[in-house]
Amino acid sequence: MSNDIKIKKGLDIKLKGEAEKATENAIVSNYCTLRPEDFHGVIPKLLVKVGAKVKVGEAVFHDKSNEAVKFASPVSGEVIEILRGEKRRILAIKLQADKEQVYQDFGKFDVQSANGEAVKAHLLASGCWPFIKQRPYDIIAKPNRTPKAIFISGYASAPLAADLDYTLKGKEAELQAAVTALGKLTEGKVHVSVGKNSTSPLAGLSGITLHKVSGPHPSGNVGTQINKIDPVNKGEVVWTVNAQDLVIIGELLLTGTFNAERIVALAGSSIKKPRYFKTKIGSEIATMVYDNGIDKDSNDRIISGNVLTGKQVSPDGCLDYYSNIITVIPEGDDYEFFGWNKPVFNKVSTSRALTFSWMTPNKEYELDTNTNGEHRAFVLTGNYEEVFPLDIYPLQILKACMYTDLDEMEALGMYEVAPEDFALTEFVCVSKQPHQAIIRKGLDVMIKEIG
Repeated sequence: MSNDIKIKKGLDIKLKGEAEKATENAIVSNYCTLRPEDFHGVIPKLLVKVGAKVKVGEAVFHDKSNEAVKFASPVSGEVIEILRGEKRRILAIKLQADKEQVYQDFGKFDVQSANGEAVKAHLLASGCWPFIKQRPYDIIAKPNRTPKAIFISGYASAPLAADLDYTLKGKEAELQAAVTALGKLTEGKVHVSVGKNSTSPLAGLSGITLHKVSGPHPSGNVGTQINKIDPVNKGEVVWTVNAQDLVIIGELLLTGTFNAERIVALAGSSIKKPRYFKTKIGSEIATMVYDNGIDKDSNDRIISGNVLTGKQVSPDGCLDYYSNIITVIPEGDDYEFFGWNKPVFNKVSTSRALTFSWMTPNKEYELDTNTNGEHRAFVLTGNYEEVFPLDIYPLQILKACMYTDLDEMEALGMYEVAPEDFALTEFVCVSKQPHQAIIRKGLDVMIKEIG
């Protein structure tokens, strides 16, 4: 039996360039880059120096505030560069990959007979712990806390998102091993959500509480599912794991090797042939985007992640640690003369004033990065509530973050939100306010003041 979750508020942004369900092996990347900025709140302490040789799965750095949380190398090879910024802050660790990959052996793990402490120790030692994140604060989970539940979303509703039913196909054994292990880390339930009409391999796993989700984006966001299933209150903690990261965890448990392989969707209207690639975390994006209509002179934006929450990267950049999609869309650096004063047929909007996207709900759009307006003070329009399905007042919590009223932030539900939950309100915001950055700043203040 499953529990149905039907989301009514939200917005599906249908874009051109959805990835065709065909997978190719990406050109083997010569370099791999780990960026500590992918792990919010982590201050890295290096365990290697330039010139050091590492195996796949060998720790490259650990969290300065908790040495048990280690970050593993996705490839075997040589550390060739450590990029630093102001005050010698570590920006990136760049490795040159070996032609023949050598894996560190962590040994096969008997999940069935192990207890929670043994599972935790194994995941920490092998570098798999960073795949487990927590709410409140949307940071890497604190190993010394016990979550009241664990949430996994096997349904992606974001624009051009990778189809998880497709990318997880054939990985049932790894998925089962991972959820069995995670179940030993909580006294509560392991909640798994899939699309209502999906064929997800997650739906057949044992030891889970299954939920079937339907409705517009952000129905696939784990934050939406937490809010509808078991909201986070003060003093409580829940953990979340991305569905594809379960495969890495499961393979480690079954084989003893840390295999940082990713099936990545290359999508977007600027791509000639959108499709899937098999690559590794931290690999060069150039191995996938070049020869697909993109070169260094193209006037396009490359995003590691989806168009609402992803990070802009350069053509010679790398795939970030948690993304399973690379999106490429036209750069919006043009100016439309009197664009505010004429009917619009080629843009998505929740408003019916001068825009007509509501007349063609199934139309696919070729949008660019133009914000179509400038930053200004908040305008009270009520459009945030139309696309925000959580039982939270979005405008009020944003304002509370801006003037850092901790009591008000707590009362409004700050413990259960993450920046991605406000991606749609940012998209529809006529004031062009950076909602995700505001929420992130508010969460950081709470970490510092409340802990």
